[in-house]
Amino acid sequence: MKPLRIRIIGGSLAGLFAGVLLQRDGHDVRIYERSALGLSGRGAGLVAQREVFQILRLIGVERIAHIGVVAKERIVLDRAGQVVQTVATPQTQISWDVLYDSVASRFTTDCYRLGRQAVQVVDGDAGAVIGFADGSTDQADLVIGADGIGSVVRQAVDPETPENSFAGYVAWRGLIPETILPEAASLLLDRFAFYLAPGGQALGYLVPGPGGEVSKGHRRYNWVWYRHVPADALAALFTDRSGRSHTFSLPRGGLPEDRLLALRRDAAESLPPQFALAVSVEGAPSIQGIFDYQAKHMVGRSVALIGDSAFVVRPHTAMGVSKAAGDVMALQRHLATQADLRSALAGFEQERRAVGEQIAAYGRRLGASAL
Repeated sequence: MKPLRIRIIGGSLAGLFAGVLLQRDGHDVRIYERSALGLSGRGAGLVAQREVFQILRLIGVERIAHIGVVAKERIVLDRAGQVVQTVATPQTQISWDVLYDSVASRFTTDCYRLGRQAVQVVDGDAGAVIGFADGSTDQADLVIGADGIGSVVRQAVDPETPENSFAGYVAWRGLIPETILPEAASLLLDRFAFYLAPGGQALGYLVPGPGGEVSKGHRRYNWVWYRHVPADALAALFTDRSGRSHTFSLPRGGLPEDRLLALRRDAAESLPPQFALAVSVEGAPSIQGIFDYQAKHMVGRSVALIGDSAFVVRPHTAMGVSKAAGDVMALQRHLATQADLRSALAGFEQERRAVGEQIAAYGRRLGASAL
């Protein structure tokens, strides 16, 4: 296949993975990211699974997947904070920020465009046209949707597929320097801790520092509290202190003071004391809505969906980045081996659709068992 003019909507890890590999194959690639400030500094930690190791090896930065914070075991706490189960399953959490910056360093800087919000993609036999919020357009042989849960590109492929479906609960998230975690909560350090209760689940673990630091005293503690929420309460829950309503989440720093105090009271009443203390020292928690989405089709005539644009993966699976990596490697391989774009897209969808369905179903099962 001749080199293609490829445009990628979404500049997080999925988009960067695709950009690096396809640019290396000789295609004319440009990434459009709607954020004007970039995405560095937004992540915490993640568990690198097989597909992540594979794609980092292809990109040439595999070493970063081996540098992280090790949780030596998994423990389950009861409401009183006593350990009721211990499982020796060591696990390494690597830095999302270091991963993002390392992958981004392999993509041509002037081809990564910030502040470019796509609002429409029109698919066609001879290419696709992207429309932007400022009224400008761009045309490409192939448009790749890597724009996640709020994907605009989906509409070009699946105009009749329902929108994201709310799963009935949200994840409250905190990310604090380990040095401010109270001594009485030190049991949480160096292990993956869980608390399971009807209608909720809490978990937490250490992740690298903001610059990828892994030494004691420079790491961060990441906690998550899953809680049921009625669908009609989401709009209020995702309204920030300035009165702005967000669609799928509430970013860090947006929670009004009265609701922060209410969260701390709820934690003290509902969680083991160690988790309640971790919640109490987080000054800017975020809230992530848990949604499901499964595309009926992953490709159009000149459009392809990857990552959460095609199948939203619930965070319980810890497989969102690995699924995106698998999608990208499959798309890159089919583009490199097929004679024409239509055949490449058909082969890509045939290979990855079942994988996306399986992982999405796995996430729903985990959510049902945990809450």
